[in-house]
Amino acid sequence: MSTFSDSLLSTFRSSFGGTVLKDGDDEYDATLARAVWNGDIRRRPAVIAEPLGAADVATAVSFARRHDLDLTVRGGGHSFAGHAVSDGGLMIDLGALNDVAVDAANRRARCGGGARWSELDAATAGHGLAVTGGFVSHTGVGGLTLGGGMGWLTRRAGLSCDNLVSAEVVTADGRTVTASTGTNPDLFWALRGGGGNFGVVTSFEFALHELPPMANAGLFFWRPEDAKMPLQLARDLIHALPREYGGFIGGLSAPPAPFVPESLHGATVFLVAVVSWDTPEALAAAVAPLRVLGPLFELVTPIPYAALQQLFDASVPWGILGYEKALYLDQLSDAVIDIAIEHLPRKQSPLTFLPIFALGGAFADVPEGETAFGGNRATKWTFNIAALATEHDVFAADRAWARGLWDALRPHGMGAAGYINFLSDEDEDRVRATYGEAKYRRLSEVKAAWDPDNVFHHNANIRPAVAATVS
Repeated sequence: MSTFSDSLLSTFRSSFGGTVLKDGDDEYDATLARAVWNGDIRRRPAVIAEPLGAADVATAVSFARRHDLDLTVRGGGHSFAGHAVSDGGLMIDLGALNDVAVDAANRRARCGGGARWSELDAATAGHGLAVTGGFVSHTGVGGLTLGGGMGWLTRRAGLSCDNLVSAEVVTADGRTVTASTGTNPDLFWALRGGGGNFGVVTSFEFALHELPPMANAGLFFWRPEDAKMPLQLARDLIHALPREYGGFIGGLSAPPAPFVPESLHGATVFLVAVVSWDTPEALAAAVAPLRVLGPLFELVTPIPYAALQQLFDASVPWGILGYEKALYLDQLSDAVIDIAIEHLPRKQSPLTFLPIFALGGAFADVPEGETAFGGNRATKWTFNIAALATEHDVFAADRAWARGLWDALRPHGMGAAGYINFLSDEDEDRVRATYGEAKYRRLSEVKAAWDPDNVFHHNANIRPAVAATVS
């Protein structure tokens, strides 16, 4: 692999319209500190390139290939695995490509590859429109969408990738192309769930859904020793609600929020959340069975959708040490509930979190092979284990705890499959298991067509198919 000499860097800068920073430049360390969310990632690219448009991205990709430079791409930088950076490589930082344009009449939104969900949500909410985003608003639109995209609207509107209409992509050979159902449909299929394997997406176009700007949220909390019946009720209640409702289960430490009694700040609790966009009375009726079970405390309130999207932001601050494991469940069985109740009190960090995402509804409407999403559309739950801490010794303990909990849960999961966006420890077998052999084979063929040299390999990597030898 080449290194960046001064003459090589000068050549690159002369052909690149944006900013180019080399390790050692005055602004380099400050820019790198903002590059990735996970503070446990401490890699140093040789050069950070900040493009102003697709043409700059194409220049950077072609330059990296010509000089055999390891290439990474930063959209929002929120990956637990830290895919955006590698030691000694060239990082393309899409942060300046964060524009958002909304076509309310046609219910469409277009955003740059460096946009965050907070920016997209803010632009669409004023029109009473939205598309499924993540549960943390400073997550990048690009990475979340390319891997699938779960959020409060999953049951109502499907995954983020299900709502992708078209994409502008800079390919491994430096071309800028459009991908949609009518143009490069194989690439478009692969982008919807196949991750960052196929090029640099510089622009996303989404179909939007009508959504009142105000939601009604009901959040109910129980101590672990009192949580079994509420969790059993919640697993059935959430899937019985109309698909317009959002549902979520979590294991966490109670935040120091005004609605939490001060004596319970930091207490280990399970959360059941139900969100609706109809009337407060309808929500009250929907959550009445949960209230009968006597939650430790609760919050039932109207909330703007944009604020709902930011509900967990403070619990995952930029620079936190992070590690995660995940698996799919076809049911939230009593055995799974017992394991969660047993393990949650053993975590050490108040920031470590168990988000359990309800699927179904519009998610399940999409035919299995219509997108490249890694997972079965019949899946009912995604169980995520997020070890988060500010201190390295506590982080090491909770990382071991996360692995132990995942091992305990795995016999109850859907094989080795797990949501691609939640993989910190990636290996080819796990990636294959997540996509399944037929889908992985098709992805591998698309990879061979668009990136035969595996230039884009800092991801949950799909290896290019090898052409059969004719004897």
